[in-house]
Amino acid sequence: MPESRTNSRDREPASAMEDLARDPASRRRFLRMAGGGAASAFAVFLAACNDDDDDGGGAGRTGGGSRPDPDVANPGGVAANRDMGRDPKEGTSDLEILNYALSLENLETAFYAKVIDSGLFRGSQLALIRKFADNEREHRELLETTVEKLGGKPVAPKETTFPPGTAGEVLRLAAMIENAGAAAYLGQANRIRDKEVLAAALSIHSVEARHAATLNSLAGLPVTPEGSFALPLSMEEVLSTVQPFIDS
Repeated sequence: MPESRTNSRDREPASAMEDLARDPASRRRFLRMAGGGAASAFAVFLAACNDDDDDGGGAGRTGGGSRPDPDVANPGGVAANRDMGRDPKEGTSDLEILNYALSLENLETAFYAKVIDSGLFRGSQLALIRKFADNEREHRELLETTVEKLGGKPVAPKETTFPPGTAGEVLRLAAMIENAGAAAYLGQANRIRDKEVLAAALSIHSVEARHAATLNSLAGLPVTPEGSFALPLSMEEVLSTVQPFIDS
């Protein structure tokens, strides 16, 4: 019955983002814990969370619950247009979100190792790729530790295959993978319930976004492909993007 579904949703624990949006003191403690880069990302997520709390009368919504066209002058309006439908994985636990993120970091780590071994890059570009590879390994280690801390088992890396290509083609592929990674963290942030898990996710998201912007520039792509406000991807969208690189 519709009423029982509504009551069930009301009993669901609030996400960490919702809790932080409603409690200024908790928010201040969180921002100190999260650090500068993650705090900047949090401001974007908080705008979306605050907009979702409005009952049809907040910024970015019109009467009757319909959504207006995105308005880049109105962050609330843009946030309201991010998620046009429910993520199929709604209700996923923090452990499942962590292992989902870990599977992406495993893939990125494998990708950069193969790029380094390809011999396509020299000098400053190779040094940059090595630095990105180090970042991804540290992301992977943090996620593995966090999964274990919560009593879970870290997902094992899968065998991967990436298409061969020129240096330019590899840079474009790297940009696509990093953009998907940044959008993946953005897509899960408002569904994480534990504040420490959220802080870790935001700190990784910030670095993934910087990787993506750098690679976009090197590949001749727009540095901010969605404009002033990044767009999230659901689990299904991200997994369908990276599935071609995972050996069955």
